[in-house]
Amino acid sequence: MASIVATLSIGHNGPVTSAPIAHSPVGGINRPNTVQVGTIVWLGSEVMFFAGLFAIYFTLKSTSPALWEDQSSKLNIYFSAAITIVLVASSFTAQFGVFAAERLQKWRTGPWWNLKRWGVVEWFFLSFAMGAIFIIGQVYEYALLVSEGVGLSSDAYGSAFYMTTGFHGLHVTGGLLAFLIVIGRFFAVKRFTHKEAVTAIVVSYYWHFVDVVWVGLFVVIYVFPRIGV
Repeated sequence: MASIVATLSIGHNGPVTSAPIAHSPVGGINRPNTVQVGTIVWLGSEVMFFAGLFAIYFTLKSTSPALWEDQSSKLNIYFSAAITIVLVASSFTAQFGVFAAERLQKWRTGPWWNLKRWGVVEWFFLSFAMGAIFIIGQVYEYALLVSEGVGLSSDAYGSAFYMTTGFHGLHVTGGLLAFLIVIGRFFAVKRFTHKEAVTAIVVSYYWHFVDVVWVGLFVVIYVFPRIGV
């Protein structure tokens, strides 16, 4: 999470694209943007981190199948599905913010209900709000599970559940902080340039990543026990 925040202050010298390699008008290829490439490489290391968490979860599950069956029945899959939809939807709103950034549009240029005229600030504010709803929902779910005796140190299931979902929640919180930082930066600058646009793109990479990871966690932790996997 610290890495994504650190990249927000790095400049940009090339054209703005959603991919790290940009084609020049004459058909040549410019140098890859170091900020975007660095972010992708760092996210690769985060993939390995979450792969380790998945491995721990499945290992503990294989040693205590009866415990997993009993404790997973206490999960509210419908509530979790609702906040999952909110989080996944925030990935789309963040991407709409990227589209606005690519056309160097900081603010909306029409009435608030005309989404086609929104700028990156409005889309990122909406993405932040949806991510915050997810975190609030996750904290609420934690409170319910603790009241039912499922705690971090209660048993192997509790440890695996809170470790996997908790680390993901910290990453989402890091993404929320990144949204606030870039929004504040956009407010501060007088002229929205390629440099600010690349910052928006980098944040979207991170946000898409945490959303994809959560979909995997939701399937493994909530859906698989319901279908007997």
